[in-house]
Amino acid sequence: MKRDAIFIEEMESPLGTLTIAAFEDSLCHICFGAFEETKDELTEWADKHGFSCAFHSGNEWTHKAAEQLHEYFQGKRRRFDVPMTLLGTPFQQMVWKALQTIAYGETKTYKDIAEMIGRPKAVRAIGGANHNNPLSIIIPCHRVIGANGDLIGYGGGLDKKAFLLNLERV
Repeated sequence: MKRDAIFIEEMESPLGTLTIAAFEDSLCHICFGAFEETKDELTEWADKHGFSCAFHSGNEWTHKAAEQLHEYFQGKRRRFDVPMTLLGTPFQQMVWKALQTIAYGETKTYKDIAEMIGRPKAVRAIGGANHNNPLSIIIPCHRVIGANGDLIGYGGGLDKKAFLLNLERV
């Protein structure tokens, strides 16, 4: 499918403003911050994946994602069902698929994820794939913790990771 437009919607959340991005047919990116703050990040992401794009006002997928994220933050939703397009390497795709199997309120270690995908020595690479997760919260990389139980690594900041894990423990 041709990728020449990205539809953008901002939403307020307990984590601050989120920018939700979608293609015409699916959700593709969530950024921490308002669009003006994240426009360069989105443009760089699009360039990295070989397409240039124009930004437009939200569409049905940004609206649906915003609704589901609001429900999630209110404790009313545990799973998301918005169509997604995940652009990444085959390894990243495997990691992101594994992350989606971690149940709401549970955590796994980086080593657990490495073993789940059959790459037990790829613990550091799991961290890299998590860092490049384009759909934070919806693909729950916040549920991955250090082997000793410590919160380590989260693109939005450890305070946001702690908030999300606490939200899911209630």
